[in-house]
Amino acid sequence: MPDSPENNAARLDRRLSVAPMMDWTDRHERFFLRQITKRTLLYTEMITTGAILHGDRERLLQFDPREHPVALQVGGANPDELSECAGIAAALGYDEINLNVGCPSDRVQSGRFGACLMAEPARVADCVAAMAGAGLPVTVKCRIGIDGREAYEDLAAFVSAVRGGGVTSFAVHARIAVLEGLSAKENREIPPLRYGDVYRLKADCPELEIVLNGGVSDLGQARQHLDRVDGVMIGRAAYQNPWMLAPADGTVFGVPGPGPSPDAVIAAVADYAEAHLAAGGRLAEVTRHILGLFVGVPGARAWRRHLSENAHKPGAGLEVLFDAAEKVPAEIRSARAGEEKRRSRGAALR
Repeated sequence: MPDSPENNAARLDRRLSVAPMMDWTDRHERFFLRQITKRTLLYTEMITTGAILHGDRERLLQFDPREHPVALQVGGANPDELSECAGIAAALGYDEINLNVGCPSDRVQSGRFGACLMAEPARVADCVAAMAGAGLPVTVKCRIGIDGREAYEDLAAFVSAVRGGGVTSFAVHARIAVLEGLSAKENREIPPLRYGDVYRLKADCPELEIVLNGGVSDLGQARQHLDRVDGVMIGRAAYQNPWMLAPADGTVFGVPGPGPSPDAVIAAVADYAEAHLAAGGRLAEVTRHILGLFVGVPGARAWRRHLSENAHKPGAGLEVLFDAAEKVPAEIRSARAGEEKRRSRGAALR
């Protein structure tokens, strides 16, 4: 007998995840991050139901099998459309489908989904119930509130209603979303963080899985939050300084063994980029995501500059990546005791 979505959700380890981020967490970024951490859960960008059902589905939804565990985040408010999208996600092999109930952008609001759905908990419950029919774990990403529904009691009432649709896992951004008067960027920075509301939600609903999101900038902070909640979702900090995730498999998930080396990551990205180029892609589509690999170490600026200035040029090939790596001292690129043996592609890194 197939497992219930709830049982599947329980087996997916959400102690650490990288948040869905528009224009950032595409398939190239996810492949890159997977070379740094094997266990951290990765999310797609938010993709609307309309784009999935009527757009270039292969381009939007394709992913490399090596990205697992990987979750699809969808934006929408029509239960039938969301059910169809969940079926597509299941057929493609995604590990989870997540409903966005937290994005405050004007574009999302005009489509009557995202954070504005926090004013319609019954509709959200109908949506997630419809999505569950596909057999994938269904989760919800929301804020702690929106304009006029800013109290903890409003959050608790929302979660109580939505769990009625069968959801047992919520990722909660610990800021309210201000739907009138703030841009999406300002909504990530201006409303104050209220971690206490997320902690209280977990204490009041111990049977639910509660993942905290918002303002987490390193693994040290993540581990502190894990004393109070089930998981932590890191956003822009992980994109801007991806190497911060290198210790995660050991320190968060308890996986023994050596961590990755930057050389091994570059070698894997080179193999991946080579296949992307052969399929007609451009080097910059891959390398724009790896600029932060060497944040804070000698050669980081030269690495970024070389990729930024050369990867977008017509005909740019792997030599751009290898030449950029040469800007970083070899001892830094190969750092970490017990690193894995370089893959054959790594031989190009002199």
